[in-house]
Amino acid sequence: MKKVTLIQCPTCDKEVSSSANNCPSCGAVLRKPKRSLFGKLIIIIFWVFNIIMAAWIFGGGGDAIQATSALSGAEQVGAAIGTGLAIGFLTTVWVIGAVIFGIMALLTRPK
Repeated sequence: MKKVTLIQCPTCDKEVSSSANNCPSCGAVLRKPKRSLFGKLIIIIFWVFNIIMAAWIFGGGGDAIQATSALSGAEQVGAAIGTGLAIGFLTTVWVIGAVIFGIMALLTRPK
């Protein structure tokens, strides 16, 4: 069993448990809770996902535009339609993924 010690609250000088996050008397923050390992992993996945999707959409769209310059008129129209559909699909996946990972990040924040 973990032994609980008492510490002095820096704001109101009352005795408080060393494991408490806030002083029960005055509400002063004694220590900030930390995110768990799973929560940190979710935050990293959230940011990596967003960076990859941004690079994929902006980099791929630019490459597709450059590649169509050597095509005929009908081929350019087809390539433009295909590129538009692909960018629309990737944007949809990006938004849905960012919402899912964002909700997961909120649910794993320290309490």
